[in-house]
Amino acid sequence: MGSGHDAVATELARRLGVAGHEAVHTDVLELLPARIGAGLRGFYHATIRHAPLLYAGIYAAFFRGGAGPQPGSAPLVALAEDRLRQQVADSHADAVVPVFHLAAQLTGRMRARGRLTVPSAVVITDFAVHRQWLHRGNDLNLCLTAQIARNVRHRLGRPALACGPLLPDRFRPQPPGEAYWRQRLTADDGRRPVLMSAGAWGVGSRLDATARLLVGAGYLPVVLCGRNERMRRLLSKMPGTLAMGWVDDMPGLMAACVALVDNAAGQTALEALAVGVPVVGYRPIPGHGAEGARRMAALGLTEYAADSWRLVQCLDDLASGGPVPGRRAVADRCLFQGDAVGPLERLCT
Repeated sequence: MGSGHDAVATELARRLGVAGHEAVHTDVLELLPARIGAGLRGFYHATIRHAPLLYAGIYAAFFRGGAGPQPGSAPLVALAEDRLRQQVADSHADAVVPVFHLAAQLTGRMRARGRLTVPSAVVITDFAVHRQWLHRGNDLNLCLTAQIARNVRHRLGRPALACGPLLPDRFRPQPPGEAYWRQRLTADDGRRPVLMSAGAWGVGSRLDATARLLVGAGYLPVVLCGRNERMRRLLSKMPGTLAMGWVDDMPGLMAACVALVDNAAGQTALEALAVGVPVVGYRPIPGHGAEGARRMAALGLTEYAADSWRLVQCLDDLASGGPVPGRRAVADRCLFQGDAVGPLERLCT
């Protein structure tokens, strides 16, 4: 779903390759028969974009914990078991590593039933770990922070470790492209650029209203529309707004901005923190986005703006040299430590 999980898988494969191992990518949605996976992806995309309240209801029913029987994804993932077993056999895999919650349910179910003979280690990419990530059948859980790992161990009674975010090395302070983007984004009227992210799909709540708010507050909103060309065209017509499609040099662009206004608490927020750019959660997408944004703020990694007034206040504080050093120290201590390859090697041996 989107590109965040793909980015995690790609970076993990790169690190495994550097360590002398081979990684084989498998899309869990493509393991489902009769194009069920494509249908799921299309339904999720449509609900997030056009019916967010419907998705909020689905998330409450299928993802949040609670007392009593709760619906799960077992009937769905059972359809992918035979194909995954065949891929494991064909590739002579030593382990299976889900980076998406549906895959975690698949491997956990198979391990619990003895249908998967190699260990499975789940890379949990969310700050707010919903119950679809968790299955006692999986051998190991790799989490973003030590605190999340402790919580997962408590909930599952299974091993969990902190591995930090899986980000390419180019996401670091003072990236090479920073000077180019600073020159490009320098406004004649002195407005400071603020990055707005809508993910690879270009999804968000009232992005046009947020852009107008930032323009009125004296900022230059730089809106990342991903692959949503329609959104890019619409926002490009707004005075004082720079709407962009897919950007290859994200580290340089991020470093040239005052802050990232984020709505998903996902990979883009982690990339900004790695570059050293403060993150403000605002109007997050429902479900995992809203819970993740609040969780990141509770951990001291980001700010969270519950309304437009608070958003402008946060940006004004950051633009005037606000709590960036403290946030950076928290991010360095909580996030950018740990290792994913070592635990996988030990699991396989």
